[in-house]
This record gives sequence, C-alpha cells and structure tokens, in this order.
Amino acid sequence: MGNYGDVAGFIGLGIMGRPMAENLLKKGVKLFVNDVLEAPVAKVAALGAVPAEAHDIASRCDIIFTMLPDDRISELVIAGDGGLASGIKAGALVVDMSSVTPGCSQRCSEALKGVGAAHLDAPVSGGEPKAEDGTLAFMVGGDKADFDRAQPYLELMGASVKHVGGSGHGALCKLANQVMVNLNIAAMSEAFVLLCKAGGEPWAAYEAIRHGLAGSAILDAKLPNIINRTFEPGGKMSINFKDIGNVMATARECGVPMPLTAQLFEIMRSMRVQDGPDEDHSSLVRYFERLANYYLG
Repeated sequence: MGNYGDVAGFIGLGIMGRPMAENLLKKGVKLFVNDVLEAPVAKVAALGAVPAEAHDIASRCDIIFTMLPDDRISELVIAGDGGLASGIKAGALVVDMSSVTPGCSQRCSEALKGVGAAHLDAPVSGGEPKAEDGTLAFMVGGDKADFDRAQPYLELMGASVKHVGGSGHGALCKLANQVMVNLNIAAMSEAFVLLCKAGGEPWAAYEAIRHGLAGSAILDAKLPNIINRTFEPGGKMSINFKDIGNVMATARECGVPMPLTAQLFEIMRSMRVQDGPDEDHSSLVRYFERLANYYLG
C-alpha cells in the first residue's frame, strides 16, 4: 500500500472510471467519489471510497480526477455554474481523463486558473480491459509541475504516463489516437470480410498476420471479438463516434482535410442508426458484412 498524502476525489464511475477508481483505492489512495448513478458508487464504496457530492469533493480534495462522457458534461462539472471551479480549494489540481476537444480542456484550465487551482487534460487509451488491470496509456497536457504532481497517481492506473505538452495537448494526442484506432478496426474488418468470403480460415490467417508488419495491439484486442461475435463494450461505439466527431470538428478549425476519417465518421453514424450505440467499436465489421452480404458469424 502506498503513502499518498493528497486527499483525492474521483467524479465519473462509468465503464472506465469505476475500475480506475478501484485501482487507486487498492493502492491506498483515500478517495471521495461521485457519479450520477448509485450502483457504481456502491461498488467502490465497498472498497473503502467515501461517497460525496461534487461540491464537497471540490472543497475537500487536493487532487480531483474526472472521467466523463463528453465536452458538455466535462465542462459543466469542471467550469459550469456550481461546478468544481466555483468551490474548489486553492492549490487543488483537477486531472480530467475524459476524451474531449482541446478547446474544452483549455477552457476548463482557464476557469480553474482563475480561482487559484490547476488543470491537466489526461485522456487514456486501452479500453475497459486495461482500465481493469491498471495498464492504461495516459497522454497528459498541462504544466510540467502539475504533471509531476499527478504522475504517481496516474501510474497506479496506467502502464504508460507521458507528458505531451501544454494545455489541450493531451486531448490532441487522444484525437490522433482515436483516428488510428478506429481506422485500424475498419481496415481490419474490411480485410477479414474479404478473406472469409473468399474461403479463408480466420483464426489461421490471424495467427499468420499478427507476427508480420500488419500485427498490432488493435488486431490482437479486436479481431477475436469479431470472430467470436462478442461485442460487449470495452470501447462503446457511441463514445468512439463522439471522439471521431471531435476529430472532425478540430480538423475543420485547423483547416486539415481528413478524407478517410470523414468516411469513417459516416460509417459510424450509419451504424448508430442500424445497430445502436452500445456495442463495442469492433462491431464496425457489421457495416462491411452488410456491403458484402456475407456474415462472419
């Protein structure tokens, strides 16, 4: 058990947030927690967390972690009326691990600086499995001194914790990450629909491909889902669709054409209509199966 002097708070105990909070608790961090749902709060309370209202977390905690669904909610919780910035103790640090736009992160940072607190944008990659086993990858934007303060805590939840620049740079890094992750899943899905419809054996092909140049963490994590038809969410389609939407919005602001990502965004939009938002993003394969009129399972 570690000796962590800061009183810590955690807001947002969803698919990712709950296991992340549990890893902090298991390593000896004193944690006040909050979520809109009672069930995840009860689960972490059973491990020693203290349920608390957000305003109490703001006034009592030295370091506060947030893991929230989108820009609107993240900005509301951190910088909105009655949010953390309205009652936070001087010198406190908010570490927002949500996947949001760089603009959202920068606005939250400015709101907190205005009341004598600090902010890091620290989105993660790895999905629910790596949240569970504490091996997430953190990409962190903000002041280096604030990063140094948060790093020991982030290392309880992740295997890789990297400072990537100033405010908003963590969010930018996550956007790039999401482009590569989701386009990889789409390319892998298209390739394996071709392979299987042409008569190939998927497991044999997987074992051959994974040891070559096309081998990747995405292939290892997501192709078994596709072959086994197990689309329970580790990374929900709805969250990834939101992230790709953030990519496109940021690209428009910067004047960067993204033709592949634009097509992916429309594919994901059609899947939300036809298949729903709550399956894992490996279910992208369904789109390519419909095009080919061939179904792997």
